[in-house]
Amino acid sequence: MVAVLRVASYFSHHAMTPQERSLLRKQLRETRRHLTARQQDEAAVRLHHTLSGQRFFRAARHIAFYLPNDSEIDPQLLLAEALHRGQHCYLPVLHPRGENRLLFVRYRQGDSLRSNRWGILEPLLGANRINARALDVVFMPLVGFDGQGNRLGMGKGFYDRTFAFKAVGQRRSPLLVGLAHACQRVESLANQPWDVGMDRIVTDQRIWRPAPR
Repeated sequence: MVAVLRVASYFSHHAMTPQERSLLRKQLRETRRHLTARQQDEAAVRLHHTLSGQRFFRAARHIAFYLPNDSEIDPQLLLAEALHRGQHCYLPVLHPRGENRLLFVRYRQGDSLRSNRWGILEPLLGANRINARALDVVFMPLVGFDGQGNRLGMGKGFYDRTFAFKAVGQRRSPLLVGLAHACQRVESLANQPWDVGMDRIVTDQRIWRPAPR
């Protein structure tokens, strides 16, 4: 664990080459994979406790979630609460034409799910889709993040392409909320031109509210 954190600390102070960015991504994924099942469960409970009372969550009508993969922090307690409260919940589906973008399909308790090409469960692509611009809140997974709202994802650009309309000054909604374990934070990440910044980043320990860009 110490070695991983040292690598992340080094990269957070230097402009990264694509190879270094890839290595940082690998190291941070290894960091969260070292969390035990109990630590994962406790983090999920703390995440739910932190977010369930937030006004932006309770007031939202259309909320996008994700199903955890690769030791991502688990938002399913929040999903269950939102379903119970009658909020409309959606899960991401890979675009069928291979455009490296996401579609969002409404999910109801008990709906059938299938594995996509990455082994991630997603709902069946049907009529219950929503335009990404019509979502109120989007919870998305992170590989790494900094306190300025910069996000390190898996490197495929799915979320960045899907929410490119959230460029500076273009649109306030939906609220993009990155979720992560606290151990995934680095001091600073270089913002790439195509990166879409987060409006909030929430870990099992605190909420980060980046300054407006």
